[in-house]
Amino acid sequence: MADSSASFAGRQIVVHVCGGIAAVKVPALVTALRQEGAEVRVAMTEAAATLVSPLSLQALSGHPVALATPRPDSEGGGSIASHGMAHLDLAGWAECHLVVPATASTIARLAVGLADDLVSATLLATSAPVLLAPAMETAMWTHPATQANLQILRSRGLTVVGPGSGRLASGRWGPGRMAEPEQILQAAGELLWGGGPLAGVEVLVTSGGTREPIDPVRFLGNRSSGRMGLALSLEAAHRGALVHLVTAADLIAEAPGVKIVRVDTAAEMLAASLEVLPRVRLVMMAAAVADYRVAEPAKAKLHRRDQPNPELRLVANVDVLAEIMARRPPSCRVVGFAAETESVRERGLAKLLEKGCDMLVANPVAGTHSAMGGDRAEATVLIRDGREVELPWAPKQEIAGRILDLAQGLLEPDQGAAGQD
Repeated sequence: MADSSASFAGRQIVVHVCGGIAAVKVPALVTALRQEGAEVRVAMTEAAATLVSPLSLQALSGHPVALATPRPDSEGGGSIASHGMAHLDLAGWAECHLVVPATASTIARLAVGLADDLVSATLLATSAPVLLAPAMETAMWTHPATQANLQILRSRGLTVVGPGSGRLASGRWGPGRMAEPEQILQAAGELLWGGGPLAGVEVLVTSGGTREPIDPVRFLGNRSSGRMGLALSLEAAHRGALVHLVTAADLIAEAPGVKIVRVDTAAEMLAASLEVLPRVRLVMMAAAVADYRVAEPAKAKLHRRDQPNPELRLVANVDVLAEIMARRPPSCRVVGFAAETESVRERGLAKLLEKGCDMLVANPVAGTHSAMGGDRAEATVLIRDGREVELPWAPKQEIAGRILDLAQGLLEPDQGAAGQD
């Protein structure tokens, strides 16, 4: 599983384990959720506890497992007690519930509103979104009763992922095989971030420092880490947006709600951005794009013995922000960024006026509060209507949230640059 801990960081998820053989996949799911940064609690039915060790899930989740009754600890000689969270506590704590596997019996219980075990009682009491991952034999899956129960649950807003087709516990092949942990994780991310103030909005973010080749080994680059662009992408996804992250950094492999395109050069970044530009309503150009490139990169590695003092001829690079401004749709709002070592506000204001973007974030990149390369930043936000907002030194995730708050205002018809194109 990719290291993308920020994508689920701090999200509170209850994994409900029911008594199907597919429960053996739950440890992998809990591990993946923890690696993604989620806070995980596990609740189990009595049947599930005979298939998967509660002690194992306790170790993987970092918390005692919620059981109807305590179970003996076969390794330590003691007992594994519930973590003390009753069904009402679990129902109120969770931001999302995952029922894995959702057996035919559990689906039927939920459809008729039974609350005769810890899992069904918790799910009856919650207002948080619920994701079901069904697993059962084909005959049970295709039975009209099961399909009718699922229709009832879908009509109440529950989400179903899978099942797929494959080899089942009986040895037969067919539909009823539980979705893989990676699919469940993806569906959980979409469930958590499918709504919010940016729901239905496509957003383009650029990040990282571009790398212009000198030869096949060396390049011209800068100290940009890509962290601000990543923070903006994750924050926008958290608010429901579908994010296109065009990045020259390698911080994350995948994240729910974020489609990632990796590039090296400014030309590649522009090409990838232009592909999605017709669909997006908000662009945030957080990348540190090289102003210059080598006119004629060497086709083979340069060696000191052959060229002790090589001379590189640099030429102006493509202006990605200017190209985006020239080609954006009328409804698209653009947030530019400026990294300056001095006269940060003045140079930022000049860039805002020169490029014509709707908002510009000016960052100091000299001294102890440099935004480049670290995980904290400060900024002056300049808005086309004349507003200025100072963002004091803080973690980039927090700064990203403030930037998104201001950028959202640009999308409203009566605010920002609406109608000024």
